[in-house]
Amino acid sequence: QVQLVESGGGLVQAGGSLRLSCAASGVTFSSHIMGWFRQAPGKEREFVAAITKNGGTTYYRDSVKGRFTISRDNAKNTVSLQMNSLEPEDTAVYFCAAARVLGITTVGSDYNYWGQGTQVTVSS
Repeated sequence: QVQLVESGGGLVQAGGSLRLSCAASGVTFSSHIMGWFRQAPGKEREFVAAITKNGGTTYYRDSVKGRFTISRDNAKNTVSLQMNSLEPEDTAVYFCAAARVLGITTVGSDYNYWGQGTQVTVSS
């Protein structure tokens, strides 16, 4: 049984930082592209960041470039999202996801497994 479990969300003031983590089990972690998505109230889910299987390449949506950093530890089956200089617009439920594809994808339907999400709230 595949499980992705996110942690690290919370309430932070604008300009602050949070680090999200996602622990995977029941899946060959190193064989999956890993991604982070988010969904704000009343809005569609959107891609945030992704990382290749060996961690050598990352990709971000434009609005988080330079502020967020995705990383992975294949020995520990974890993927993290370091979020700095947070803005109220970053408020959302953040989901990690795993995709059995060759390369980075920003398309949610390409991802096979999803976590339950963790709430991030940024106050102004």
